[in-house]
Amino acid sequence: SKATVSVLNWERGAGSPLTMLRRGAGAVRRAAAVGARRWHAVGPEGPTIFGKILRGELPADKVYEDDEVLAFHDIAPAAPVHILVIPKRCVAGVSRAAPEDKALLGALVLAAQRVAAQAGLDRTGYRLVVNDGPHGCQTVDHLHIHVLGGKQLTWPPGC
Repeated sequence: SKATVSVLNWERGAGSPLTMLRRGAGAVRRAAAVGARRWHAVGPEGPTIFGKILRGELPADKVYEDDEVLAFHDIAPAAPVHILVIPKRCVAGVSRAAPEDKALLGALVLAAQRVAAQAGLDRTGYRLVVNDGPHGCQTVDHLHIHVLGGKQLTWPPGC
């Protein structure tokens, strides 16, 4: 079956996101286990795939950008609409956010609202997902919001 994963951190030794998709869900779980052992904070120049996208080293299908955030389509969508919203300044995850990140966190949520509306999801509803840490299935050490919609989503969401 096709694994539904978000963009993976290539430096974890798990391979490219497309390789992970070809290998299936077992490979995704193994990559998450590797990530659990290596989860750490990274700076804005960090080695994550999101850092590479922000620096223009990797392409992305962008749908929104401003001074603080970038939004683009996920390469392995878990729903008909699956957009990632990331801050341009790296915060490794929600649990790593500091009080001075308050405005940035608000900007992320407002950008997620905006891209959801641009995709027409505001008429039927959508889900915002933030994974944090290894048990939360965070695969990239750079805070990001998944905007999911375009179909009836189920509960609980799982991993």
